[in-house]
Amino acid sequence: MFGREHSSSHEPDGSGPAPYPDQGKLIATSSGRRLSFRRAPRWFRAVTALVSVLLVGAVAFGGYWAWRLQSNIVTSDLSAGGQRSEGAVNDSTDRLQVLVLGTDTRSGANGQYGTEDQSSGYGQSDVMMLLDISADNSHVNVISLPRDLLVDVPACTDKKTNQKYPEQKDAQINSAMAQAGIGCAVDTVNKLTGLEVDHFMMADFNAVKELSNAVGGVEVCVSDAVDDPDSGLRLPKGTSQVQGDQALAFLRTRHGFANGGDLGRIKAQQAFLGSLTRKLKSDGTLGNPQKMLTIADTVTKNLTVDSGIASAPALLTIANRLKNIDPANVNFITVPTVPAADPNRLSLDEPAASNFFAGLRRSADLTQPAPAGTESAPPTVPSAPAYDKSLQPITVANGTNVAGRSTAIAATLTSAGFTKVNRVQGPPRTQTMVYFSSGFADVAADVAALVGLPASSVQQVTNVQGVQLYAGEDFATGDKPAPAPAPANSGDSSGTVVAQTAQDQTCQAANPAG
Repeated sequence: MFGREHSSSHEPDGSGPAPYPDQGKLIATSSGRRLSFRRAPRWFRAVTALVSVLLVGAVAFGGYWAWRLQSNIVTSDLSAGGQRSEGAVNDSTDRLQVLVLGTDTRSGANGQYGTEDQSSGYGQSDVMMLLDISADNSHVNVISLPRDLLVDVPACTDKKTNQKYPEQKDAQINSAMAQAGIGCAVDTVNKLTGLEVDHFMMADFNAVKELSNAVGGVEVCVSDAVDDPDSGLRLPKGTSQVQGDQALAFLRTRHGFANGGDLGRIKAQQAFLGSLTRKLKSDGTLGNPQKMLTIADTVTKNLTVDSGIASAPALLTIANRLKNIDPANVNFITVPTVPAADPNRLSLDEPAASNFFAGLRRSADLTQPAPAGTESAPPTVPSAPAYDKSLQPITVANGTNVAGRSTAIAATLTSAGFTKVNRVQGPPRTQTMVYFSSGFADVAADVAALVGLPASSVQQVTNVQGVQLYAGEDFATGDKPAPAPAPANSGDSSGTVVAQTAQDQTCQAANPAG
């Protein structure tokens, strides 16, 4: 009575039981008809299967690399207690400052370069460079801070142990992170420059070796053959490709270049980075995802960063900002320095260093002149000094390269009432400065005004007694120092000339005594 209808006479409406096994899945065609998947052309089924496999593979590949790069990264605190006044930056669009450090630690894979007791605490910063990227990505400055530079290290707290370390005066800058960690190095650079570093990246010896291998070597040039047994660098005269241990030796050698000091090493490091930049650009590496993944894997295995960039996407954001920059706009600069009292150490060359930092704080474009009215005005001489000029200890240091010049300068001070004047011979320096110890700021201001120096040429230090007028080559004649000349190759009001750009192909002067 209730006979079973033949389902084959009706199109399924989707509300009944599943279709018979031999019908398979239904597929819509361009004419509106639906076909069984099993009856679809073989090419269609093959393409569908291939696309499915590729999609699954892409997701798995991306997930694997995200996990791998993320697991490589080690993090540390950005600060060791220093106060910050700026908020977080947008790494994609804001001006960005990244402190790049190379550590001399001998732990782990770096043990082949010495024993752990040769690198105290967290290790010392073998390389210290501040990477400064303008908001529009049109200017990049790579500012080298010599490891031998004497600076004031602020009080720091080791975030791992909560141990506090007091402020240090005239300490070597590369020792800043040895006790309290990388954050203390960041705080020290902030104090020195007046900037606020946004991120840091620290790499060890092994990172240089593996990166140079990953890119197939980096081209370098030396004026004469170099054979430095301390670093292991051995190069013939002219151009060579270095990678692995030789690349590391090229960056670390102290005795191989110039006069065997830190500044010669810095020039070699800048030339190496310039050559690496040109190679990455010419090879199209920065625009090739597969090559970038290989380099990212190599670098992150030997990298410590702050939590703000502790992910592969964050690191790639910075890399993407750099990929289209013209190497001619990548400026390598060394902070202005002069020899310290210890000839193996360096001090800031003032006022050039202060002017440079002021220019850097204004803009990443160092060719921009200072805004009108921002120049330091000469200090004024009080009409009625609150001290007895005849009792003030004044020293004239002769750094003019002119024998007996301190006598003439001392006579100028004596005629103005400063009769307690001593004279000493100092190492040659470019510009005249006035230094003073605590309690003598007013006397130093008067001495500076007497010889026409601006306030930026007056600095408090701890290693003088009273006031010291350090006469430079600009004070070789006359009763006032000559005005500082403008830089020859730019409108840079900071007084600092760019040493080289990433476009320049330079040859390092070999140390004849090396």
